Amino acid sequence: MPFAVPSRPAPPRPLPLRPVPGPRGLPWIGNLPAFGKDPLAFLVRLRDDFGDAVTWSLGPMRSLFLSHPQHITEMLTTREQAFDVLDILWAFRQVTGQSVLLSQGAEWRRKRGLVQPTVRPRQVRAYAPAMVESAQVTAERWREGRQIDVHEEMALITQRIVLRTLFGNDLGDQTRALGRAMSVAEQVVSDELRGIGLFLPGWVRTPGRRRLLAAVATIDAEVHRLIRARQAGQVRAAGQLGRGGLDGLSRLDGQVAGAASAGRPGTGPCPGSDSDPCPGADSGDRDDLLGRLLAARDADGRPLSAKEVRDEAVTLWAAGHETTSTALTWAWYLLGGSPKARAQMDDELERVLGGRPPTFDDYDRLPWTQQIVKETLRLYPPAWTIAAAAREGATLGGSRIPAGTMVWCSQWSTHRDPRWFPDPAAFRPERWDADAPDVVPEHAWFPFGGGQRTCLGARFAQVEAVLLLATLAQRFHLDIAPGTVTPKASLLLQPATRLRATLRRAD
Repeated sequence: MPFAVPSRPAPPRPLPLRPVPGPRGLPWIGNLPAFGKDPLAFLVRLRDDFGDAVTWSLGPMRSLFLSHPQHITEMLTTREQAFDVLDILWAFRQVTGQSVLLSQGAEWRRKRGLVQPTVRPRQVRAYAPAMVESAQVTAERWREGRQIDVHEEMALITQRIVLRTLFGNDLGDQTRALGRAMSVAEQVVSDELRGIGLFLPGWVRTPGRRRLLAAVATIDAEVHRLIRARQAGQVRAAGQLGRGGLDGLSRLDGQVAGAASAGRPGTGPCPGSDSDPCPGADSGDRDDLLGRLLAARDADGRPLSAKEVRDEAVTLWAAGHETTSTALTWAWYLLGGSPKARAQMDDELERVLGGRPPTFDDYDRLPWTQQIVKETLRLYPPAWTIAAAAREGATLGGSRIPAGTMVWCSQWSTHRDPRWFPDPAAFRPERWDADAPDVVPEHAWFPFGGGQRTCLGARFAQVEAVLLLATLAQRFHLDIAPGTVTPKASLLLQPATRLRATLRRAD
């Protein structure tokens, strides 16, 4: 299985949890200033200066930070039973709505069961050609000697992919407007995550929140337009308009139709295009993520509502676009400083692909490229922290956790713990060789979370990162000026400054 992590046998009993007090905070705001200034350094300090279980305060909320993989494993695998989703970011909730990310209990299980089939391996295989083609379009546009903004270029590719796989096409002029709106939303959420906005009630309208609401309105208008177009397409396919006029359409009010499997009539390509339909047009029987969400039915035969489809579609879009582009940006940065790793990847690509574009079936044939991606996710995990709120009766390591305690763990600090990863700051893809001597404990590497709430798009993201890296590396080197790029802990772990590279054709 790709990216398998060797693990030690489970211990006979939970590792005892003995929390110690962390740094003394300020009245009312606790450790918020130190956390907000540099969350990564603050969490590493908790691990190194205090231990594996540290109590601290974030504003008025009592927090517990976990560093040992056994405690992290216990928290992640019991999260659905003993912990609540931490829903304190008003700004984040405006973007994702009540999607599978924030749902709990029976509602979470229902939504996960409806959404999960849209990103199963069979569906990921179907999306692989769009991934490769999108990278090829970019490679055709690149020119020798040109300087690029690496993250901007990676984001253009991944946005094209997620829009094609989610909505069936690039949405034409709407693509840029949606991209700008999502960027505004992500920036406001990031700002609130590290500041006093974390605790402001929803009725407080700061300038940032007003920008956020305008951006979300732009996103909602386009997504709901696409949903309505699909509903109308199913009505036409079923002949309901001909038989029942507007009454046929009104019967769909409040119920999302299964447009993906209805055999909708196509509209033909846009002028000047060989294959793609016009933006937002009814795209026939395209098997995209939106169509699958619309077609999904739970055990009782209920579909997702239009609002639920919106929430899941926007969540899949945001997660599938920015996380992979961020990971690829860091991968190019690390490869730029490791000619040996890059040369080994070039040899693998030539041996396996021989100059042809990669396919889904090549994914398992590119273990070194996979290991580059995996080591990148260790050093620079796009999602850098996870938090949950303890319920009444929650325990960890045999100790009771007071109800309401915010329990944190951090991919950033755990992935760089020298106990699990010798020379932790070094980029060493060989750590993940099948015969590597170092044994990595379960959840010492967890870029996609863990337990029942493991990221649904993990497989999609891993395949996408490997195929994009392989496609672009066949054509170009990205020469990055020597020096250290500092990460910034926003909503995702982004480079603090623009990462620029000069394009050089691969030999």
